[in-house]
Amino acid sequence: MRATSLLGSLLLAIAAAVPAAHAQTGASPAGALKLGVLTDMSGVYSDFSGNGSVVAVQMAIDDFGGKVLGRPIQLLSADHQNKADIGANLAREWYDKENVRAIFDTTNSAVTLAVTAVTRDKNRIVMIGGSSTTKVTTDSCTPNSVQYVYDANALSNVTGKALIAQGGDTWYFITVDFAFGHGLEKATSDVVKAAGGKVVGAVRHPLNTTDFSSFLLQAQASGAKVIALANGGSDTINAIKGASEFKITNSGKQRVASLLTFITDVHAMGLNLAEGIMLTEAFYWNLNDETRAWSRRFFEKTKRMPTMVQAGMYSAATHYLKAVAASGTDDTAAVMAKMKATPVNDMFAKGGRIRADGLHVHDMYLMQVKKPSESKSPWDYYHVRATVPAAEAFSPMTPGACAFVK
Repeated sequence: MRATSLLGSLLLAIAAAVPAAHAQTGASPAGALKLGVLTDMSGVYSDFSGNGSVVAVQMAIDDFGGKVLGRPIQLLSADHQNKADIGANLAREWYDKENVRAIFDTTNSAVTLAVTAVTRDKNRIVMIGGSSTTKVTTDSCTPNSVQYVYDANALSNVTGKALIAQGGDTWYFITVDFAFGHGLEKATSDVVKAAGGKVVGAVRHPLNTTDFSSFLLQAQASGAKVIALANGGSDTINAIKGASEFKITNSGKQRVASLLTFITDVHAMGLNLAEGIMLTEAFYWNLNDETRAWSRRFFEKTKRMPTMVQAGMYSAATHYLKAVAASGTDDTAAVMAKMKATPVNDMFAKGGRIRADGLHVHDMYLMQVKKPSESKSPWDYYHVRATVPAAEAFSPMTPGACAFVK
C-alpha cells in the first residue's frame, strides 16, 4: 500500500509539473495555429483597416502556404466597435477559449491600449496596425506588442517638419477628443515648437463628427498658417470637405495639413477637394513594381487599393509566421526575439527593424495629393515629395521610457 501510494504521488507530481512548464514557455499544444484580426469593421476607421486588414492577413497566410510547422493556420476576425471594453473582452475570449496566438491591427488607440494589457497578461502577441499612440512604446509598453505601421512621432516628424520648412510657422489644431488625437496633437506641437514655430490654438471634436463648421471657423479666425487635422477616417474626410466649402484650402493664406490621411480618404473625397494636401504615408501602392504587383492582387479581392495599415498587416503577419517557422515554435518569447532579430524586407518595408521597445522603424514618405489633371489612372493620387529614412522619421527611444527595456 505504501509503495503504491508513493508511486501515485510521484505520478501526480510529474503530471502537475508538465502544465506548469508549458505555462512558462507560452507555447501552444499541437493543432491549428490561430491568428486574429481585431479591428473596426463598421465604424469611422473601417475604410482604412476593417475588412481590408482581414483580407491582407489572409493573403499572408495563403502566400505562406496555409501551414507552419506542419500545422494549419486559422484566421479569426471581429469588430471591436471602437470600444476599449469590447476589444479587451474579445481579446481575452480569443486567448482563453480559442487559443489565439497573435492578434493583428487593433485600429483605435484606446482599444489598442486595452488589448495590449490583456495580451501582456495572457503572454501572447499583438501586432498593432492603425494606432498611433506612443504609449504602447513608453509608459504602457509590454514585451508582447509591436507597433508596426507608424506612431504619432513619425506622422508628426514627416509632415510637421516639411511644412515648417515651407514657412508654415503658426499652427492651429482640430483634434479628435480621445487618446489618438491627443497624442498626435502633442507630438506635432512638440515638432513645431522645436523648429521655432508656434501653436496659436486648438479645438477638440467628438469621434465621428459630421459638421466641422464651427471648428473650421475658429481655426480660420485664428490666422494660423497651418490648420492641422489630428483625426482620421471619416472625420478627416468631413473636415477637409468643410475646409473646401469655406475656401480655406484654396485661400493661399492658410493651408490644411492632415496628420493622418489614407489613400481611401483621398479616394472618397476626390482630387478636386484633396489636391495639394501634404501627408505622411508608410506605403503607397504605386511606389514601385513590387508594391504595384502586391496591391493589384489586393485590388482583385477588394476592388480598392490598400492603405498603409492593410499593407502593413500583410507584412506583419508574414514576419510573424516566418519567425514561428524559424524558431520551430509558437512560444511567445522565442517568436518575439526572432522578429526583433530579423530585418523586414518585403513590399512594405526595406531594412525595417523592430526595436527593443516594440516599435517597427522603417522609411516613411512625404506625399502631396495630385491635381486631377496630374492623375494618370484610377488611384494614381500622390506625388512622392520625399523618402524620409527611418532614423529621421521615427524619434529615438527615450531612456527609461519603456520599463522592460534595460
